Amino acid sequence: MLQPRAVHAAELVSTIEEGNVPSVVLIVGTESFFVDRAVSALRKAVGEGGMGSLNEDIFEGRGVSAVKVIEAARTLPMLAAKRFVLVRDVGVINAEGLEKLAEYTASPYDTCCLVMTAEKLDGRSKLVKRATAAGCFYEALPLKERDVRGFVAHEARRRKLKIAPQAIDALVDAVGVDLPAIDDALERLSLFVGPGGAIDLAAVEACVTRVRSESIWALVDAVGLRDRKTALRATASLLADREPPLRILAMVARQLRMVARMKSALIAGASEADATRAAGAPPFKARELAQAARRLDAASLSRAFGVLAETDLALKGSKRPPDVVLESAILALTR
Repeated sequence: MLQPRAVHAAELVSTIEEGNVPSVVLIVGTESFFVDRAVSALRKAVGEGGMGSLNEDIFEGRGVSAVKVIEAARTLPMLAAKRFVLVRDVGVINAEGLEKLAEYTASPYDTCCLVMTAEKLDGRSKLVKRATAAGCFYEALPLKERDVRGFVAHEARRRKLKIAPQAIDALVDAVGVDLPAIDDALERLSLFVGPGGAIDLAAVEACVTRVRSESIWALVDAVGLRDRKTALRATASLLADREPPLRILAMVARQLRMVARMKSALIAGASEADATRAAGAPPFKARELAQAARRLDAASLSRAFGVLAETDLALKGSKRPPDVVLESAILALTR
């Protein structure tokens, strides 16, 4: 007899899009793209035609009472079929609380959609076992590099678009294996080719940034070394290539997110190859990514992300010239 197993969170989204909203969902894994997409799809499905936030409760795992979560799940919805209850980081709830949530999972109310997420959760826990047995345990696992092209093709089909193999290769080459970046690129491409359109190589070249990776890495390395002269030179090179400042900023943010994930994996004891996969970077970037991760400490990364967030807002709302805003950010990053 086959044992129940967890399925990938991507399959949960397909289930929701078919009109099936489960009463309990447990999503465990580190790929936030799949977690966020599934949570958003569930929230939207539950909220359609209802009273919105009046039928929602959101809890953060640390310090939350499982009793309060269950009380919220058992509260009748107001002018809607279901309530939406989300518990983030359920893995930090104490053992007694997890036991209570496991009991609820075995016998949930059909007037609520209870969603629980965690990056890690002991597979031997009753909560995981009950959720697996009930068919509501989903894993949000990072895609292997070999699966990214299949992901692009699947996402194009979801948007009812055709995409040529050469266009898939060009898109992945342009944005890497960063799933949010791929999703954003496909959204722009869908607007470019129109409903039911076909994405070819020319469309990708017209819509998707093809920033020279060596210049971006030179910029990231210069930030890590606080080498202002090299950083400004790399920025000037990218601007000279007519890359919009907002795109440059987005690419720098993407590379720094890779560095942060690489650093976290290395600290956790992962090998350089495994850490590179965890960072969502191609294998040939392993050495320079590891060097950047060792060069930038946690405080520097935190400060850099703060500067990038402020610059993003300034580029979208400031009256200052975009290239000046970007160069000001580079000066702040290398201070």
